[in-house]
Amino acid sequence: MRKFDKDRLLLGLAGPALALVVAFLLTSVVLLVSDRDPFEPYRIMVENAEFTDVQVLILNQTGTYYLAALAVAVGFRMNLFNIGVDGQYRLAAMLAAVVGASVDLPGPLHVLLIVFVAMFVGAFWAGIAGILKTTRGVSEVVSTIMLNAIATSLIAWMILPANLGVQAEGSNDLTTGAIPESGWVPGLDVEGGTIYGFTFVAFALGVVYWFVLNRTRFGFDLRATGASDSAAQASGVDARKMVLTAMLISGAVAGLTGLPLLLGQTHTYSFSFPAGIGFTGITIALLGRNNPIGIFFAALLVAFLDKASASLDQFGYEKEIATIMQGLIVISVVVSYELVRQYGLRRQQQKVGEELAAQARTNKQEAVR
Repeated sequence: MRKFDKDRLLLGLAGPALALVVAFLLTSVVLLVSDRDPFEPYRIMVENAEFTDVQVLILNQTGTYYLAALAVAVGFRMNLFNIGVDGQYRLAAMLAAVVGASVDLPGPLHVLLIVFVAMFVGAFWAGIAGILKTTRGVSEVVSTIMLNAIATSLIAWMILPANLGVQAEGSNDLTTGAIPESGWVPGLDVEGGTIYGFTFVAFALGVVYWFVLNRTRFGFDLRATGASDSAAQASGVDARKMVLTAMLISGAVAGLTGLPLLLGQTHTYSFSFPAGIGFTGITIALLGRNNPIGIFFAALLVAFLDKASASLDQFGYEKEIATIMQGLIVISVVVSYELVRQYGLRRQQQKVGEELAAQARTNKQEAVR
């Protein structure tokens, strides 16, 4: 049993390790083809990450990416591909900002209201895809892609001054208005900046994610349904109910993705709010193999590539090098995981064959005696 666990751990680490090595090698090839130094950009990024202000930016970005990846991972554990995290997160952040700016409550209640609205909106938007899948068999991939586009247009319409938006005098920027200080989440002041308070909440959700999936009956049913819905139904699990529940939970977590930034820095929603975080979450969830610890290190890596590459153009290198590397990581993850899976199957078949051969020899020896 110990040997089996060791092999399983090594195989689990082999996938992301191989993906990262391949991604770095391919990025170096791209730099070589472009007649650039294939190693200097990495050195520059590492040196940039030594500054405390960059470290704070990386940690804050890690918290945001972590929430997005957890939302994706919940769907993955149910064999669902929730591509709509980006739309769910932006729509939730916008409406949560609207509600937060329109009320004046005591601090804890104000924050809880904003959090509830964000989770509710995210769950509602993901629930549409869940209902379409469970009642009409519509692929969640197609429906969530369409819902992303609808969310973008809906946000653009709602943020108009004639609707829910606010336009400051003399400014072309549209916002949802400022959230009063009672709705802010205090951060941790350190040398180099402030770590968002909600960043710690994000990491705590990773513990909740692990506990629910691995130590509760609900988590077992979720994983069982994702592995085989027919087997889950045979054991008394309502597969369609689990699909809808997983989409609702995934959307609720996605709704929290924008809160570290919203409650820790901007205190309002505008068109400058970052987009594409949901798609980055897919990369991180894949690289982290849906494991909360793996997701953390994957989010940290991607945040490092984002923030440490900001000054590459000052040294004659395009900062899009980090974007290229992230794209190569996605491709490498898919290929490397399949290679590791096939190797694991062959290894398991070999071990079973060796055990059967050993048992046959034992039986033969006993028969001779």
